[in-house]
Amino acid sequence: MTGRYLVGTDIGGTFTDMVVIDDLDVAHQFKTPTTPSDRSQGVVNAFALAAAEFGLTPEEFATRVMYFAHGTTAATNALIERKGEPTGIITTRGMEDTLLVQRSMGSWTGIGQASGHYSRRRNPQPLVDRALIVGVDQRHDFEGEEIVPLDAEQIRAAARQLRRAGVNAVAISFLWSFVDPAHEDRAARIVKEEWPEVFLTTSSEIAPVIGEYERTATTVINSYLGPVISRYVSLLERRLEGMGFTGDFTVLDSTGGVMDAVEAGDRAVSMIMSGPAGGVLASAALARELGYPNVITSDMGGTSFDAGLIVDGEPLVTTTSIADRYHLATPRVQVTAIGSGGGSIAGVDEGGILVVGPESAGAVPGPACYGNGGDRPTVTDADVVLGIIDPGFFLGGRFPLHRELAEEAVRKHVAEPLGLSVVEAAVGIRRVADNQMADLLRTVTVQQGYDPRDFVVFAYGGAGPTHAYAFAEEAGIDTIVVPYTATTHSAYGAVSSDRYRSFQGSDPQRTPPGSARPSAHLDLTRVNAKFADLERQCRAALKDHPLLRINRTLYFRFIRQAHELPIAVPDRELTAEDFDQLLIDFRQSYERIYGPGTSLPEAGIEINTFRLEGRISTQSTDATSGTRGARDERTDTPTPIGSRSVVFSGTPLTTTVYAGDRLPAGVPIAGPAIAEFPGTTVVIGPDQKAVADDDGHIVITPAGK
Repeated sequence: MTGRYLVGTDIGGTFTDMVVIDDLDVAHQFKTPTTPSDRSQGVVNAFALAAAEFGLTPEEFATRVMYFAHGTTAATNALIERKGEPTGIITTRGMEDTLLVQRSMGSWTGIGQASGHYSRRRNPQPLVDRALIVGVDQRHDFEGEEIVPLDAEQIRAAARQLRRAGVNAVAISFLWSFVDPAHEDRAARIVKEEWPEVFLTTSSEIAPVIGEYERTATTVINSYLGPVISRYVSLLERRLEGMGFTGDFTVLDSTGGVMDAVEAGDRAVSMIMSGPAGGVLASAALARELGYPNVITSDMGGTSFDAGLIVDGEPLVTTTSIADRYHLATPRVQVTAIGSGGGSIAGVDEGGILVVGPESAGAVPGPACYGNGGDRPTVTDADVVLGIIDPGFFLGGRFPLHRELAEEAVRKHVAEPLGLSVVEAAVGIRRVADNQMADLLRTVTVQQGYDPRDFVVFAYGGAGPTHAYAFAEEAGIDTIVVPYTATTHSAYGAVSSDRYRSFQGSDPQRTPPGSARPSAHLDLTRVNAKFADLERQCRAALKDHPLLRINRTLYFRFIRQAHELPIAVPDRELTAEDFDQLLIDFRQSYERIYGPGTSLPEAGIEINTFRLEGRISTQSTDATSGTRGARDERTDTPTPIGSRSVVFSGTPLTTTVYAGDRLPAGVPIAGPAIAEFPGTTVVIGPDQKAVADDDGHIVITPAGK
């Protein structure tokens, strides 16, 4: 093969995934263990795998890559492991404790079920020591009027103090800076005069929205992660360039697309949870192609299980998010994660209860069956014990597993403590994991006012197709779609995503309670001017590209309520009639989530947040999903490659096994059955059937449907 290639990668906690799209628009998939000590090495290893398949040296392959999109957990890992850059804060005098105090929910945010135990509630470990937070004299009011002038000498003194203290990054966050950024802009110039090499973030640039805690946390985390991400991206770029790569290099962010790699450090906070976002974006594109408007995405990898929601063809996006127990004021594709992956460790707690996760065996040592020194049982070990995963075909046979080690781990840590057989214990591990995932599917739909039964599940990740038949059924969902790119779906999302930028801002407005026509009390001139300003920023960032597509959103809430709801806004100058319709849309959305009759129009409406998105389609990635050879070798009837005993719900059943990439299109396969791919095992339950389409996507439904 002598063409040019488009490449997408996603580095997970256990595996590094790569998708290569050739000049015939065919997607090729590769999977290699993640290298925790230097994650860029995993990408280099994946390049070598791809090169070998194409009959090239790694250097020859790299020179033919014209576009490279990279999804990574580098930002998330640096935050969780507290390996960011030492950071200081310059803020309004009197607001020095904002990051430390947080909000009232700070002590339990992000700790899951433990939040029910008051004794376990703690504020997160501070990212910045109190001694590195400096207050200075300055103040604007809520209308942007200057009350206290900025003291330039105090800014210089603060910069010198933080430099002597050994920090390498600074966050500047002043009260009401999102209304008038003049003081922050001037302070940033002064700090750079004193300290040219410092990494600097201002809140008015990274998160110009109301909410001093969320804005400050976002600014601090961006400065904390920025230098780390800059070094990581630079290292990866040098490695690839050393192999001969000269193409475009982009990085996936969590807000809905890719950005140029040179921007990654300056927007590091937007890279948190970027990998899972890639899978949701790829699913949205596939759902539109297949005609499924409402989808629950389920990504089960080695470390976690991530669920997202696609409604009317578009991924749900939230304006705020949680990262390592801090609230951030940055938009993000809404993905909820639990520690229930293939590598999640199973055990018996002090109360004699079987628990699975959130602790993971990771890539090193990995599940017991890997034979790398791990001796505690995981979900993958249970799958091996039950006959679901063929130990000799893991990663297409490149990574053989050890059934005896899996059985010993399950026996020692679960079966004997509970007085069960090894098989009964493995069934219990799977059941706990599947129920946890089903609970998450119900949660992400019901909390948004939707019925999970009105959705289909897209199952991907290395373990997603293996467990989807069970967790989807438990959640009451009867249709499952397994994309052909399931095992590398987030990497495919990276290479197929649009170039994307989002801009948001605040210009608070409210209508008086009891108004007969609330729109009459809104300043439409200010509203239109705010959107015009955001559009100017977007067009400048994306170089006013002729293919630029723009979407606008306003966030509404009833006065005195805390939570906002996003409402899509027409892409034109808004009129009073437009606003009347937006208010109707808001009330309908509110009642869909909280129930009929719950909206409170007489309470008055408040609008704080404006958001504008810009998208440009990237390189052509209209890739067919199967490999060319796979489609050419398909037959008209499904031909089994064997059978084996597989335990379903405690009962061993003879199960037919097929080569997944040889399934004929349009021919139903009755369960129980297994379709094996090099990177995943698709399970069709005893009461289900499966049909592959022309591109290799598999749709699983009840046998009688």
